Amino acid sequence: KLMAEATGTFWLVLGGCGSAILSTGFPDVGIGFLGVSLAFGLTVLTGAYAFGTLSGAHFNPAVSLGLWACGRFPAALLAPYIVAQVVGGLLGAGVLYLIAGGSPGFDVHAGFASNGYGDLSQGSFPLLSVALAEWVLTAMFVLVIARVTRPGAPAALAPLVIGLCLTLIHLISIPVDNTSVNPARSTAVAVFAGGEWLKQVWVFWAAPLAGGLTG
Repeated sequence: KLMAEATGTFWLVLGGCGSAILSTGFPDVGIGFLGVSLAFGLTVLTGAYAFGTLSGAHFNPAVSLGLWACGRFPAALLAPYIVAQVVGGLLGAGVLYLIAGGSPGFDVHAGFASNGYGDLSQGSFPLLSVALAEWVLTAMFVLVIARVTRPGAPAALAPLVIGLCLTLIHLISIPVDNTSVNPARSTAVAVFAGGEWLKQVWVFWAAPLAGGLTG
């Protein structure tokens, strides 16, 4: 289970953040916000189909916390899942760093697909706006996950719905804060970006975890 969670979170960071770092704005054929949104959705969709029967395919501490809160996940696995997710995310960010570092002019401290508010926000959104977006969007994400994975729901459709939900969330909030709704994803790239990016990562734990409980 823990290896599945680590591998799925590795894939989410490598695929989602990798699309933002390597493909957005590439001369003439950059994928833009829509492409990055789809990339994040596709990583969750493919990861859920691959690992859902092993671990439930959380890939996100806020999802694990939310499913625990609604009685769908054992408390004994909560901390191990979160550790596995953070480790998997860091490994994904590490591989991405090695790939991106081969590009002339690459500067990891420019952001590395990290999340931020104020001057570090894509649209210069303040802390309150960012925290509200992360709280509400994570709550809706966890609510959707809990409903489409409930007993009796069509299991084969759940990964598709969850992936499309995450795509929609990114379409809404990339300009706000580069979209987190996932503390493991935020931590993974912020560790490499360092500086103010790392100092602000607390918001992307607090707000998504609160959103997970709310959902």
